[in-house]
Amino acid sequence: MAEEKLSMVVFSGTVDKLYPVAIMASGAVALGQKVEVFLTFWGLMSLRKGAAEQNQQISKDYEAMGPEMMRIMQEKKVPSWLATLRTAKEIGDVKVYACAMTMDLFGLTLEDMDPIVDDVAGVAQFLSEAQGGMTLFI
Repeated sequence: MAEEKLSMVVFSGTVDKLYPVAIMASGAVALGQKVEVFLTFWGLMSLRKGAAEQNQQISKDYEAMGPEMMRIMQEKKVPSWLATLRTAKEIGDVKVYACAMTMDLFGLTLEDMDPIVDDVAGVAQFLSEAQGGMTLFI
């Protein structure tokens, strides 16, 4: 039987897209699946050291609802997307990779990233590891 896994290419850095990444990772590890997250462009920039705590951006499609969504989430004590992703890593096999090309493009190193990022990987490495599972683009 093939290994069950979920791979996500994360190219958006808005909170309304980062929450589903964390929630999908949590759900997949709860089912015993391996999870691989490949951060590129604005998804990568959302995990620079200190950036996640400052990020309150909502995509243009939903920006009118953003303040109300954030208020409700705070009122209901919903953990941040980053805390949810960290918990997923604690309970299961979740690997977070920074795109090598994007890192080079923005002049970043692994030391510039939040510690949740495991390593820097090129597209070929990520695609090789993602084979045989489900891949989502967020």
